[in-house]
Amino acid sequence: MIAGWLPVIALALAAFAIGAVFLKLPRQNLTLFAAVLVFGLAGYAWQGSPGQASAPKQAASQASGPGEAMVEGRAALFDRTLPPPDYLMTSDAFARRGQFADAAALLQRGLSENPRHVEGWLALGLALVGHADGFVTPAAVQAFGRAKAIDPAHPGAEYFLGFAYLQSGEIVAARNVWAGLLQNSPADAPWREGLEDEVQRLDSMIARAPMLQRR
Repeated sequence: MIAGWLPVIALALAAFAIGAVFLKLPRQNLTLFAAVLVFGLAGYAWQGSPGQASAPKQAASQASGPGEAMVEGRAALFDRTLPPPDYLMTSDAFARRGQFADAAALLQRGLSENPRHVEGWLALGLALVGHADGFVTPAAVQAFGRAKAIDPAHPGAEYFLGFAYLQSGEIVAARNVWAGLLQNSPADAPWREGLEDEVQRLDSMIARAPMLQRR
């Protein structure tokens, strides 16, 4: 039972290292960023439920866990000197309760009037992943892509897309997204060294798993 969680915990620790080294978050934001790891762990729990008996009511009561992590982890990457738009605050309230479809609907309406809001597109991508129980849908990929197109220098879109692929078990896709971020990053980008280490770890994982190489 415990052994089943060991690789997941190791992955969470590696992802936290990305936050500290790759994203270069200030010390006061690292705690908030760590919350996004709960999103990945919760996605694993939804799909694999290691050591947990079947209990639909209990699962429903815990639905807000990944939503809270999703919101706090994303918000940690943005300046809060100005309050976020009303539609983002309201959608976050839905996401915190695990109501990802409602969150996504609000974001889509808000973004139709504010189409260059990078954080809004990131929030939409994460909400769509949450609504799909941790799977990366084409609509989520499109939302992350819009965020990246608006601000190519911000690594958030590719980081969260790669992490979403990783937590859904799409190791090759995660590796390719993060490798693409490396390829398009400046040589002096502060996240290069940490991200290179993560891509190398995924390459090693893929090399040891023939079934991944065939995908």
